[in-house]
This record gives sequence, structure tokens and C-alpha cells, in this order.
Amino acid sequence: MTTVDDHAERGQRTMTDRNRRSSPRHRTLKSGKIVLANHTVVYDCRVRNLSDDGALLKLPNTLDIPERFELRIVNEDIQVNAVVRWRTATELGVQFERDGE
Repeated sequence: MTTVDDHAERGQRTMTDRNRRSSPRHRTLKSGKIVLANHTVVYDCRVRNLSDDGALLKLPNTLDIPERFELRIVNEDIQVNAVVRWRTATELGVQFERDGE
């Protein structure tokens, strides 16, 4: 997992991550649900940007979010397994897992 130092500039993180992406992300403001493996714990989040390969999620606190979870985007037919690639106190950068990964 790649982490971002809390003191790192947001612009530096964004530029570095942008260089590694295989598909462009599009700004959005959608409601999401982070569903843990046991399906008994669900966290609400905001999807701030979205691509075919990943997303930026905004939460009040990312401390209790594990490295892998199911992401559901509310009011859309999107349900995907996600892996955390970086995190700050309130944001998660996630990559979507494809079948066989």
C-alpha cells in the first residue's frame, strides 16, 4: 500500500497519482457505501471522483476502514471490490479489483 504523509501537499499527491492512473478520473459528488467483508458494518462516504479503475472517497474518518472492502455507489448499479492505495485522515484513494486479481 502506498501511503501519503499527513504533511504532504495535496497537489503533489494528486500529480503523482495522476501519472500512475491507466484511465482518467472524472469529478463527481455521489453517495457511496463502504461494506465490510462480514456485511454487518457499512460506512457512508462521498465519491469525489471516479474512473474505470478507481475512485477518491471522502469520509469523516478513515481510521476504521480496512485495506479491502466492497464499494457500492448509491442510486447506480455499481458494486465493486476495492483496495486502498493511499489514505489520509479523511480521504481514501482506491483501486477497483477485477475478477482474477
